Amino acid sequence: MDQELDWQLAVWRFHENKIVFTNGCFDILHLGHVDYLAKAAGEGTLLIVGLNSDASMKRIKGSSRPIQDENSRAMALAAFGFVGAVVIFEEDTPYDLIKRVQPDVLVKGKDYEPKDIVGADIVEKKGGKLVTMDLVEGYSTSAIIDKIKGSPGQ
Repeated sequence: MDQELDWQLAVWRFHENKIVFTNGCFDILHLGHVDYLAKAAGEGTLLIVGLNSDASMKRIKGSSRPIQDENSRAMALAAFGFVGAVVIFEEDTPYDLIKRVQPDVLVKGKDYEPKDIVGADIVEKKGGKLVTMDLVEGYSTSAIIDKIKGSPGQ
């Protein structure tokens, strides 16, 4: 996988793609995710999505997560025409992956302060751009889970 990613990055760079990178857990895909990813893709010519592995998600979100396994989440993301690649990472943050990809644009939601965005230093050092995007209000995986838990009969 490592050599395959490096080879693919070299091909994309050769073709002068403007590489956009974002990351997340994307446990239960919803309108907020789709809107965010589509807008992120619009920041360049190729969107790479870093996806937290099941193990890293458990460490970050707790033992009840993920709801869907990493392969299911990766396949769902890869099915979007505007996603160029999905890369699963084992660490708690995508810092090493961002260092490897060297994206031209790094995208996160506006719920992050620019100073707290992992990998911003890497992208800014190479002259890239950091973009924070508005999120669709009322949509989050946690809110969906809470709604299901609170519904009658559960």
